[in-house]
Amino acid sequence: MNRSAGVQGAGVQRSGIRRAEARDVAAVTELIHLLAEHQRAADECTVTEEQIHEALFAPNPSAFAHVACDESGTVVGIAVWFLNYSTWDGSHGIYLEDLYVRPTERGAGHGKALLATLAQECVSQGYTRLSWSVANWNTPSIAFYESLDAKPQNEWTTYRLAGTPLQTLAAEVG
Repeated sequence: MNRSAGVQGAGVQRSGIRRAEARDVAAVTELIHLLAEHQRAADECTVTEEQIHEALFAPNPSAFAHVACDESGTVVGIAVWFLNYSTWDGSHGIYLEDLYVRPTERGAGHGKALLATLAQECVSQGYTRLSWSVANWNTPSIAFYESLDAKPQNEWTTYRLAGTPLQTLAAEVG
């Protein structure tokens, strides 16, 4: 499948959306750091270009990415994602880890085009869902997602173990 072809879908022109390539690693890493800053967590974002390159382009990649480019070919948005698996329906899905569009490019359809591309990936591969999280305070993003008819999963609470608590629990294995 040619993911960089100018395809129409869901009313979105996606000619500027393509799979990330090795030459995009610096831009992808920069946009991840800008997203962390936007999410008021810049100090928590320590990812390097080397780590992003390894995640996206290792023989068995742990993550995937699409980029949105402006007319000049400059990367202005990213969707970084990975596969998950539902034991309930026996199918893979996509978990969108990061969606970010430069503030100067917002409203131009890049975010919707990135999501439409991931939706197309789900449908074409037989995946049953596209999931992501959004900060409760991020009302513009919530409104955007709801405009796409995405539904919040309010019956679930996300938990995380990291740092010392993760190390402590791991140490309990005999």
